[in-house]
Amino acid sequence: MAEPVPAFELPLGRLADRFGLSLYQTGQLGRFAAILAHDENAPTTVRKPKLVRDDHLADALVALELPVIRQALTIADLGAGAGVPGIPLAVALPQAQVYLVEGNGRKCEFMAHVAVLLELGNAEVVHGRAETWKQGLGRFDAVTARALAPLDVIAEYAAPLLRVGGAMVAWRGKREPQVEADAVRAAELLGLSVAEPVQVQPYKGAEHRYLHVMSKVRETPERFPRRDGVARKRPLGRR
Repeated sequence: MAEPVPAFELPLGRLADRFGLSLYQTGQLGRFAAILAHDENAPTTVRKPKLVRDDHLADALVALELPVIRQALTIADLGAGAGVPGIPLAVALPQAQVYLVEGNGRKCEFMAHVAVLLELGNAEVVHGRAETWKQGLGRFDAVTARALAPLDVIAEYAAPLLRVGGAMVAWRGKREPQVEADAVRAAELLGLSVAEPVQVQPYKGAEHRYLHVMSKVRETPERFPRRDGVARKRPLGRR
């Protein structure tokens, strides 16, 4: 049996009602929130319970408003870090298999430990980088990324992993026209189509929160992904 986890200090009923979560799923989220708030090994600087609830749980779950996430059966969360948004999405979508892709070994150990504590059988930790994860090529209905890289760089990480018909979803704050223009140029090279960003409000008072969606409309050219580190050094969308 998994070791006990302290109860989370704040109620999660509103999140549960908003996203149609069961009592069991709400309990899993509460345990995850308590771990983020109190476990000294959690790789996050967000510790206050209200911020954990809002900036981690609510901000992750707001992606369920997108059909491409709600209906996905395979999801790769890139740069998964402390497990956000991947672990909350795995809790909310028990029918989906969620892969938590992370290059930092300590963060991978933390997420694997959390998955055991939450008895989360549909979350798998992948220690590695998106550019070198050959087993993931062409497999995914959705690829997620939060606080990872500029949009054009995320697009290059995500496109080879997506199946045609799948989509990348990236969390971002205030809109930046140049960043979005760079992403459009990169998308054209990668077989992606860029949708208008979706403004969301994960919690009351949240401002400038957008989900950027790029759908895979044709096969990504075989020259992608480029070798490790090149996407950041020479982003496709920059002139």
